[in-house]
Amino acid sequence: MALDLTALLAEPLPATTKGLAARAVGRPLADLGSLRLTLTGGELPWPVAVLKDSALAHNSAWMRDFCARAGVSLCPHGKTTMAPQLFERQLADGAWGLTAATAAHVRSYRRFGVPRVLLANQLVGAANVDLVLAELAADPGFDCYTLVDSEAALAELLAGLARRPIGRPLQVLLELGAPGARTGVRGRDAALALGRAIRAAAPAVVLRGIEAYEGVVPGDGEAAVELAALMLIERIGDTAAAGVAEGWFAPGELIVSAGGSQFFDLAAQVLAAVAARPGGPAVRPVLRSGCYLSHDALHYERMQARLRQRAGAAWGRGPGLRNALEVWTVVQSVPEPGRAICAAGKRDLSHDLMLPQPVGWWPAGEAAPRSVPSGIKTVALSDQHAWVDAADGAMPWRVGDLVGFGVGHPCTTFDRWGLLYTVDDGYRVTGGVRTFF
Repeated sequence: MALDLTALLAEPLPATTKGLAARAVGRPLADLGSLRLTLTGGELPWPVAVLKDSALAHNSAWMRDFCARAGVSLCPHGKTTMAPQLFERQLADGAWGLTAATAAHVRSYRRFGVPRVLLANQLVGAANVDLVLAELAADPGFDCYTLVDSEAALAELLAGLARRPIGRPLQVLLELGAPGARTGVRGRDAALALGRAIRAAAPAVVLRGIEAYEGVVPGDGEAAVELAALMLIERIGDTAAAGVAEGWFAPGELIVSAGGSQFFDLAAQVLAAVAARPGGPAVRPVLRSGCYLSHDALHYERMQARLRQRAGAAWGRGPGLRNALEVWTVVQSVPEPGRAICAAGKRDLSHDLMLPQPVGWWPAGEAAPRSVPSGIKTVALSDQHAWVDAADGAMPWRVGDLVGFGVGHPCTTFDRWGLLYTVDDGYRVTGGVRTFF
């Protein structure tokens, strides 16, 4: 599905863009690939963020095929990248829609023509409600859903519709939650009461399905967290069945949705089984994983073995997702034996889950990058510096060498960059991706 990227690709790149080569200043985004920039050509001001074309293409196709095998639809979370060019790739590879986290996200998505948005959050606050309602009123073809986890949140929506009628029902999903977790109604009785309240709010607000986010459930250890996530996802089907029996849902498909990037396999298995139950309305199971497109080198990469084990045949052949996102920079100082200081820090690299780690080393003057010797690790980040130590005290890096860092959370690396270069496997620049955080 083509988005409206014409203005974005034609917009001149300002000199204030981090990592922008001097020759690219004032040039349209669409021209970046024609400038023949390379990682080692001496024109890129460090640091720079890059996305590997081959890994992006692989990951997008891999998730498309996984969802087809699992029997679920994909509505990837756009908050990971906030990059319309990547949204277009995801939609072209069969995504049912895009997930948003905020009203501002919805406005950004609509600027580029995203036709279907699942706002996986409570829509609270008059300005937020009015913003989304304005988008719905402006385009009768815009398909949008938001979440409700309390009667207070439902009242916010009804008050907004009284201020700004949109001429059609506002579609919502009832969000389930777990004790000690984030949002979502707690307990079966409270969920039943909320479902009945939403039904009573029709036709202004109509219930279209049941949703949960299993990625932040508490538990003592990995096994306990996994079990808690599974139990929350399984409540979606039970609550949906109760709602069907009581007539909560508007006509049309019943949506059941879950699936962050840690347990998307569990969500796929459970939601597909809900959709396969005989009787009742047609059910659309929807995953919302967003990190799959870029993946990462650390956090989600470490989770892949367990994901593969749980998913079984739905995983398919091959190793799965590949890291597409790297931040490259220069060694600016080797101030003492065993330590190198690289010109990238907290302003450039995610560090909320774990420290970024070097994944590539390109000695000055060499034709290709090398692997990073064992024992070389990032030990600290400053705002603009990465502290990298060699365990044996023998640091082979020299001032002027290039180092590529892999991250442990793509979401909080993308938001540090207004422009990421796309590169081929030889680190030749093929284009650029703009973000809108």
